[in-house]
Amino acid sequence: MATYNADMATEERVTYCRICEPLCGLVATVDDGRLVRLRPDDRHPLSRGFACPKGIAMTDVQNDPDRVLRPLRRRTDGSGFEPVSWDDALDDIGRRLRRILRDHGGPAVGWYFGNPGAFSYSHALWLQGFMTAVGSPNLFTAGSQDINNRFVASRLLYGSLTRVPIPDLARTEFLLVVGANPLVSHGSAVSAPRIRDQLRAITRRGGRVVVIDPRRSETARAFEHVAVRPDGDAWLLLSLLHVIFAEGLEDTAAIARQARGLDALRAAAAAHPPERTEDRTGVPAEVARRLARDLAGATSAAVYGRTGSCLGRHGTLVAYLLDALNIVTGNLDRPGGAVFGSSPLGIERLADRFGLASYAKRRSRVGGLPDVLGSFPAALMAKEITTPGPGRVRALFVSAGNPVVSVPDGDELSAALTELELFVSIDLYVNDTNRHADYVLPAATFLEREDLPVANLGLFATPFAQFTEPVLRPYGEARQEWQIIDAIARRAGLLPFVPRPLSRILRRVPSPSPVFLLDLAIRLGPGGDLFGLRRRGLSLRALRRRPHGVVLGEHVRTGVLTEVVRHRDRRVRLDPPEIVAELGRLGTNEEDPAYPLRLIGLRELRSQNSWMHNSATLMRGGRTHTARVHPADAAEHGLTDGRMCRITSPYGAIELPVTVTDEVMPGTVAVPHGWGHQGGGWRRANRAGGANVNLLTSSDPADLERLAGMAHLNGVPIRLGLPGLRS
Repeated sequence: MATYNADMATEERVTYCRICEPLCGLVATVDDGRLVRLRPDDRHPLSRGFACPKGIAMTDVQNDPDRVLRPLRRRTDGSGFEPVSWDDALDDIGRRLRRILRDHGGPAVGWYFGNPGAFSYSHALWLQGFMTAVGSPNLFTAGSQDINNRFVASRLLYGSLTRVPIPDLARTEFLLVVGANPLVSHGSAVSAPRIRDQLRAITRRGGRVVVIDPRRSETARAFEHVAVRPDGDAWLLLSLLHVIFAEGLEDTAAIARQARGLDALRAAAAAHPPERTEDRTGVPAEVARRLARDLAGATSAAVYGRTGSCLGRHGTLVAYLLDALNIVTGNLDRPGGAVFGSSPLGIERLADRFGLASYAKRRSRVGGLPDVLGSFPAALMAKEITTPGPGRVRALFVSAGNPVVSVPDGDELSAALTELELFVSIDLYVNDTNRHADYVLPAATFLEREDLPVANLGLFATPFAQFTEPVLRPYGEARQEWQIIDAIARRAGLLPFVPRPLSRILRRVPSPSPVFLLDLAIRLGPGGDLFGLRRRGLSLRALRRRPHGVVLGEHVRTGVLTEVVRHRDRRVRLDPPEIVAELGRLGTNEEDPAYPLRLIGLRELRSQNSWMHNSATLMRGGRTHTARVHPADAAEHGLTDGRMCRITSPYGAIELPVTVTDEVMPGTVAVPHGWGHQGGGWRRANRAGGANVNLLTSSDPADLERLAGMAHLNGVPIRLGLPGLRS
């Protein structure tokens, strides 16, 4: 929708933000094809005039003079990039890709897909089509630094990788938040615009919000905080279960109706009374006991965890235990508890039916780790490039990602990228990763493409859908990612979605557009109009008539567990062998006295992973990258506020200034990720300084979480010291 203002010669166009998961409504002011400003959409049914600083700052990204707007080719002397025509770039990429496929086969091609790509249905769809055409298993995504263990826990519990329970925020009386900071993240693995208001509504109606975190985060400060030692979540959750079982507080009727395999969980919990786990968790036994009783006794309750709970040594086990608490307290699939949203497109059912939501269907060549949703751990990329043998990655494509900053041991990956025979990036900037590329191809921003939040439709706390048209034509020579992927495939003699042997026969067949496929999926989905057979059903045309979005229901539907669970008996499995084995391994990692402290990450309101540090709006006020250190630890190591420190782990060392604060518990150091930019074309980001905290983490397959291949980014053993000294 566009409104024209004759006095100002501008148009206002309705859209929504695609930076993080609330997907808040925005209104773009456009003047002669240029973005003038973004403001919150006060007519959006859910965000109702709210947008965070990052969404508004997308104006800076859209108009950034450092943005890549023409295809760039590495100069022959390696001294940087030069502009090149699209035809010349695509012809050379296609020719080199054909040679690699001929000489080494499909597995020689890899792709890294970054977090922003998950917010573009067409990008994600065409990437899958490309990998199918190439015939390569070597897809790597940001999920292995973020959420893959949550999917694996769902696969083990429910038999469905993509069915993730979300908290019923509008109806719960007790919300237990583990390792999440929704006042800053605005919600993750749940789409809930204005989540601050929704959390405050819980307490206004007499309920409680309790936050378990090693840091007194913004959310913990606003509500109740229980400080837990880094990577102590599994022991604390088992202790809560211990109390519930020992005191007969479980909902036996709900468990009998919904689940099987309770004995294994009960036995595991029996070995972890709060008094025994207190030293490991830092949570006093009486606090854990009271928390368990309050949770079990609440009229309705939801247990919810996110990134902080995902990135320790036992991330999949922790995700399983979060859901186990919902189950044993009778709060799974009930109003006010943990509920299962569903997409009006039926994406989850399609993924299950056609085997698209795969787990352990393949194992990585290096390390033998399982695929999750068809992707391998991104921490393995460097070794997959440098390790000789069949299946070695020789051509790498990176879209919407900066893995040198986001995966463990970025220096190792940075060095490995120089060994590739072909390296192509599709992005908005020349960044820390693609400065090594042969080609950097200019991508459209989210304001320059149409979209529907396909990946998030089943995660809305209030069922909702919104389609947006592009509000701008792509600047310069930028193209949508799907168009670039399609063009590369065809120049290489491939047809997206068609296995390589058939591509030669069918490659002249035009691909259907993403919009056509989207409309087809909407109309044939469970909420669709079935091409007119269902009068009130959805179609793309119907969504276009409602540019501010459509509320599809007052609440997420409950009583759907037998539809969600894919096990034959339609009951949740509480004793999967993988989890039983993981429980047996709990606590087997030996503590090293040389590294007595523990490192955690944290989210910042004005950062989004590694890609928004070039925004003047977000970087104003002299922002710096610092390590949060407790006063007792600072005093012990001779550190004062603002002084440089050296942080050393078994895997590396970084230096950055200290912020002395009691928001972190003693023995804990918190460092935001995504900083420490080096090289590339984003000048403000490079000047911002800081350090790449993931240089303190390990890419060794033995150090990755075995069930989901997750990187170990929280609870990393470290020590503190002064710069220039052996710490």
